[in-house]
Amino acid sequence: MLKRIAAVLLVVLSLSLQSCASATTNLMSYADNYDGYEFLYPSGWMTVKVEGGPDVVLHDIIEETENVSVIINPVPEGKTLKDLGTPSEVGYRLSKNAIAPPGSGRTAELVNAIAHEVDNETYYILEYAVQLPDQLRHNLASVVVRRGQLFTFNLSTSEKRWEKVPDLFKRVVDSFSVY
Repeated sequence: MLKRIAAVLLVVLSLSLQSCASATTNLMSYADNYDGYEFLYPSGWMTVKVEGGPDVVLHDIIEETENVSVIINPVPEGKTLKDLGTPSEVGYRLSKNAIAPPGSGRTAELVNAIAHEVDNETYYILEYAVQLPDQLRHNLASVVVRRGQLFTFNLSTSEKRWEKVPDLFKRVVDSFSVY
């Protein structure tokens, strides 16, 4: 009887340790030392080359529409992220120009927009509900201005998948860092 209790306790302990570690071990590190940024992404995702598109795109090998991307655009010399507007203003412009531009058949509603500081840099974290003609999606973005460029890190997933792993995807977006 004592052996059975010990075995059950060992299984419970190993499962609880595995679930604590899974939030970290399911993430891989990506770094672009040339452009100076890094982020974490879920294991099982792969890099995809998009000609004339984002600087980098990674997507899930099973659910290919689930992806992260980094877009780099110049900003006027001397401009900071705060000069471009509040989190809500920048988030609204991003929704109209990049996430759901005119003629795309998409609409995007800015759900949340916050600012936070990391190593004396201001980042805006933006959350969107995106309606495509055939599905509802969820997008999270992190934007920062550094070295005269606007870096936009975007994570896009189906609403169904978002409901299952919001904490994981928030961690991915929060990991985006420009150096």
